[in-house]
Formats: sequence, C-alpha cells, structure tokens
Amino acid sequence: MILSRFSSLLNNPTMRGLTRDSLLSMDPEHAHKATLLALRSGMVPKSSTRDADELCTNLAGLILSNPIGMAAGFDKNAQVHGPLGEIGFGMCEVGTLTPHPQKGSPKPRLFRLTHTNAIINRMGFNNEGHEAALERLQANGSKAIVGVNIGANKDSDDFVEDYVLGVKRFAGVADYLTINISSPNTPGLRGLQSPDQLTRLLGETLNARAGQKIRVPVFLKIAPDLDETALDAIAEIVGKTDLDGLIVSNTTLSRKGVETQLHATEAGGLSGVPLFNLSTQKLAQMRLRVGPDMAIIGVGGVHSAQSALAKLEAGANAIQLYSALVYGGMELLEQIKTGLTRSVRKAKLKSVSCFVGTNVEDWAAGKITL
Repeated sequence: MILSRFSSLLNNPTMRGLTRDSLLSMDPEHAHKATLLALRSGMVPKSSTRDADELCTNLAGLILSNPIGMAAGFDKNAQVHGPLGEIGFGMCEVGTLTPHPQKGSPKPRLFRLTHTNAIINRMGFNNEGHEAALERLQANGSKAIVGVNIGANKDSDDFVEDYVLGVKRFAGVADYLTINISSPNTPGLRGLQSPDQLTRLLGETLNARAGQKIRVPVFLKIAPDLDETALDAIAEIVGKTDLDGLIVSNTTLSRKGVETQLHATEAGGLSGVPLFNLSTQKLAQMRLRVGPDMAIIGVGGVHSAQSALAKLEAGANAIQLYSALVYGGMELLEQIKTGLTRSVRKAKLKSVSCFVGTNVEDWAAGKITL
C-alpha cells in the first residue's frame, strides 16, 4: 500500500513536486519504508553526471568519488547500498547491525521536530541481524564505498564479544567497519566509551581484524555529549592502537535549541540542524587531539553546502548526512556536491581536501557557529 501510494505520486507529473510533502505527511517510519521501497524499485533517478575531479577524496586509503556519505541508520539492513551509489553518494554506511535480529524499542520511536529540521529517535538498533545483511552484501555491490556499522544486542551478556563477531562476520565484504558505541538507545552501550572498557573493546576488535585475510579499515563512532576530559582519554587510547579513524558524532541527549517544540521531551537521540554546532565543535576538538593524519568522518546537522564545507574546515575528511534528507529530499545531495565544487574552484584549489582543518582551532574553541 505504501509503495503504490508513493509510486503513484512519482508517476503523476502534476504531483512530482509534492512527493516530499507527501512523505512528511506520513508517519515517520512509514515514510522511511516508502523511501527504501522507492530506491529498491528504481523510482529515485540515478545521477546523470560524473563527480567533479575536485571532489575525489582519500579516506583512510579508500578512494571516494566525493566526500558525501549516507550515515548509518538509513539502510539498516543493507537493502539499498547499491541504489545509494547510483544516485551519487560517495559512501554509504549500512546498519547498525547486531549479531541476532532485534525488534528495537516499542513504537512510536521516531519523531519529527519540523520547525528546526530535527529528528528524535529511540529506534534501539532494530535490524534483521548479521546473517540477513551479510547475504545481501555478498550478492549486491555498490558504486559507493560501503561501510558496515556494527553494534551489540540489547540483551547480550558481553557487548564486546558482539563487536568481535561483527568484525569477523563483515571484514570480508565491507570497505570499512564502524564500531558504534555511541547510540543513546541501548542501555549501557555508551559506557564502552569509558577508558577501561574502550581499551578492552579496541584491543579485542582490532585483534580480530588482524586475523582476517583483508585488513579492512576500522572507525570508532563516538557521542557528541562527551566532555573534554573524556575526549582526552579517548584520544590517548586511540593513539596507542592501529585504529584507522573516528566518526564524530552520533545523536545527542541535549535538547538545546528545541526545548519548546512538540516532541522535544521524547526520550532518544536528537539529530538534524540543532546538532550541527555541538557535533562540529567536538569534531574539531578531536581533530586537535589526534593530529592531522587520522581519518575523521564528520556527522551531525549537515544540511547544505555551507554546512558541509564547515565540517571539512573543522577537521573532517568526509561527511555523512541523513536527517537533512528527510526535509530536503535526495536532491540535497547534488546541491551539496555542486556547492563544494564551486567553493574549490572559487578558492583556486585543486581538491576539496584542501579545506580540511583550515578552521579547526576556531571551531574547537567555539568561536564559529552556523
């Protein structure tokens, strides 16, 4: 029913401009399912243009045609990584995937805060488990770089062991892996960011990676709610390992900027535009701590070419987005890529990578906001 409704809108020329409004009129989870069905059915047009050479990006040894990625949470079960590559993403991250299928939190668990283009979710790692995703990843490739975001089952006796299983399961099919310990919706999960637990987690997961035939890059995804002391500890631990990169950041528990909006009191993580300044400051603070060589993916509140450029200037090598697409549609991807290309050419630079870290100190100190 959802697919037929969405299909009829797309195929009716007088309704094409209303597609986004139609999605926004649906229940958020139904709209998400409709979008996945549209991608799987080929209803979303493929990109008709080749990415500008200036957008080519090296991320931990991975070559991306452009630095814009789809963040984890959109393609939870590795169903549309192929179509996402066709429409022009430089990378897409599937998951979060847990060893065993998991229903997640009770519904409703996804809420739009439309006045500020924000989302609150408490999905709870709902996914079909390792086996279902592995089968799809083995069967279907993508023009984009494909990352696999791994997590732990809520009822697991040992969270760390779940991550080790994820590394072993997906190291042979992923372009990179993400160790996601920053979701606020699995009780106890963020505790893995503490020094003792993080030391064990990285030790065992990276040791598991070392035992695989292919050395797949591994990223660690952290929360935006960490204070500077916690960032110091993470940077020190990471510096003693061969971790390839960081993803900064996940959703926030803060409600700054949305306090009076409908649904603001709902439990869960906040994403979208209100997260931008906080997540970008944490990104810059981590860049200063880990130095210029570690790869960092910047996530949180990207909604325009200007905000994408700001993430790069704050120290990101590449960026990911998701919530902004709910409000801006898939055409936002091309708008961001076009804007970045213009910025590179206006500055008479060779590559978008030349912007990386150029405003890191000011962002870290909170001197810049958007």
